[in-house]
Amino acid sequence: MTIDNPTVDRRRLADLHHALQEELSAQTTRLRELSELTADTGDPGADHAALLAATRHSIEQINDALRRVADGSYGVCAKCGAAIPVERLEILPHARFCVPCQAKQKG
Repeated sequence: MTIDNPTVDRRRLADLHHALQEELSAQTTRLRELSELTADTGDPGADHAALLAATRHSIEQINDALRRVADGSYGVCAKCGAAIPVERLEILPHARFCVPCQAKQKG
């Protein structure tokens, strides 16, 4: 399903897709390096384990954003269906919710 979102034009989507792909590559490299370090030491330690978890979470968010770009739902709030303001997407490109719905998710 393609959703018409005037805040996200084709050029912006192409730029975003490229940026997300670069970030995915960087995070995947980071995960590989952290995993190799864990394998070498045998004991990740709390800080290392937290970095691994955060990196995996970042990769999941990027992949989800790329899926939304591909299916045409990028920039649309997953809760209320409203357009997510482009300013929010510029700051948080993997945002799934508009600010009011995000606040409700955390509250």
